[in-house]
Amino acid sequence: MADTDLKCSLPRVQPFRTDSPLSAVRHIRRMPGVTQAHLMRASDGGLYVTKFQNNPHHSRVLASEFLATRIGLWLGLPMPSVEVIEVPEWLVNRALLRIENDDRLTRCASGRQVAFRYVSAVMESLPRRLFDRVTNARDFIRVLVFDKWVANCDNRQAVFMKDSDQGYFVKFIDQHHCFDAGRWTFPDLPHHGIYEQHHVYRDVTGWQSFEPTLSRVEKLSRFDLWKFACEIPPEWYEHDTAALSRLIERLYRRRPIVRELVASFRSSSLNPFPNWMEKSNISAKR
Repeated sequence: MADTDLKCSLPRVQPFRTDSPLSAVRHIRRMPGVTQAHLMRASDGGLYVTKFQNNPHHSRVLASEFLATRIGLWLGLPMPSVEVIEVPEWLVNRALLRIENDDRLTRCASGRQVAFRYVSAVMESLPRRLFDRVTNARDFIRVLVFDKWVANCDNRQAVFMKDSDQGYFVKFIDQHHCFDAGRWTFPDLPHHGIYEQHHVYRDVTGWQSFEPTLSRVEKLSRFDLWKFACEIPPEWYEHDTAALSRLIERLYRRRPIVRELVASFRSSSLNPFPNWMEKSNISAKR
């Protein structure tokens, strides 16, 4: 497979802060969820959902979510922007930031954490009768390619924002179960990484429905992946560069099997693509 033309790929990359790193300046509140994130005001004035290295799972969860989100944004999928944020120790102490782990309270780690731009005024689900008003509904189909490729071991998480007086816009959140969270493995099961309301796939008529995400994944180069991997603070993966290299190499080598993974879901008992048109599609194997 030919490498991606860097003149085309580089403009898609979310700008990364190097000269003006983001820092937390105020604690707002604790957020719900298993990673026990906190909402923070940052030095740029924005609000960020911040997840800490000593969350109840593993510090590699931060690396997984950072890498997956950066790739998802590069692919053009609607996800909140992701940053590395410096949380000073004085703020941890002043706000009494804590993580609950095994019925014990532990101080949140100071230093570099992962942060996502806060998406306000959202709904966590949308009645089926309103789904026709989602202006980017086809992104549910395209994100399936991403979720199968990165082995998202959770259901696809999404929130809905008002897009106009009558419409809604979906954003995809919580990528921490990609690469099997902190395990960095790829357990490919047909029902992994899918949205719980299967009607979102009703418009799939064939492989062209997954474009342009499918072609972008298949043409992605090692260099594209390493651009994002090199931005991950090494303390998030315990300075285990060999493990990070294995993850990137496995992810790169999985590109040719993405169609097989989607086809496996298609053949499952859920029958998620009832409108698939056989005659209009090429084989899953190129």
